[in-house]
Amino acid sequence: MDRLGEEEEEPVVAAAKEAENDGLDLLARRQRKEKRELQAKIQGMKNAVPKNDKKKRKQLSEDVAKLEAELEQKHKEELKKLKETLPEQNKEGSAVRSIARLELEGTEQSQPPRISKAQKRRDKKAAIEKEREERIAEAEIENLTGARHLESQKLAQSLATRQLEIKQIPSDGHCMYRAIEDQLKEQQNSWTVATLRSQTAEYMKSHIDDFLPFLTNTNTGDLYSQEEFEKYCHDIANTAAWGGQLELRALSHILQTPIEVVQMDSPPIIVGEEYSRKPLILVYMRHAYGLGEHYNSVKPLMDTTENES
Repeated sequence: MDRLGEEEEEPVVAAAKEAENDGLDLLARRQRKEKRELQAKIQGMKNAVPKNDKKKRKQLSEDVAKLEAELEQKHKEELKKLKETLPEQNKEGSAVRSIARLELEGTEQSQPPRISKAQKRRDKKAAIEKEREERIAEAEIENLTGARHLESQKLAQSLATRQLEIKQIPSDGHCMYRAIEDQLKEQQNSWTVATLRSQTAEYMKSHIDDFLPFLTNTNTGDLYSQEEFEKYCHDIANTAAWGGQLELRALSHILQTPIEVVQMDSPPIIVGEEYSRKPLILVYMRHAYGLGEHYNSVKPLMDTTENES
């Protein structure tokens, strides 16, 4: 009778041990998977933070340490619960040895996956791009309360009273001439930037006495010499040299048309008032771009045009 009972008990014990081993294998696989996933997540977090941003790198280290500690604690608690569920007869058997191996794995430092050089280059490029986007976003936030935003708002309000709005002109050194070109198109005039520049240079050279007294060497403070004035005119015609009030004066005479310059917190400046034609209107902005001064054109206020149609 006793022998029969032992024979019946052996399959039951074997089945129990097999179930325990299956449970251990499942736990081991899941914990290893969770460690791999955490390392991949940490690597992604590191790639997203620029190396030269000390503040963010410090915060990253704290976040990584917290994530690793939380996972380690979770795994320890799972192993502890598994120990408590083992039958008394297996507490010194293979199941305990398997748990010990899991605990040892949990204390070892997980190695991050090896990254290829190509991936490192891609990660570095992505980090640089992310940093650039963050700087742009920060600049845009600053612009919302900065001088550029304030100037644009005030000019828009001033022009709106005249049923006008700003028409953006590229900031490429030719902005004043491009704004004049744009205004002339409204009057069915086909002057180009190149023509405007060459005509301005020729007019100033042929009327040297009207312009030379207003040009000084920025280094010495002395009036321009003849050679310096000729170079100044050459640059007007052949480079992207910025234009200013002297060039506007020359253009008003060339076109025999008044040129009105609208600016923030000041009355408009009009050159060529002696001419009776409809004035060309430019918008002068001090804070439009990082380089400072900039000219835009104007156009009819869009809302007004839409309401009338």
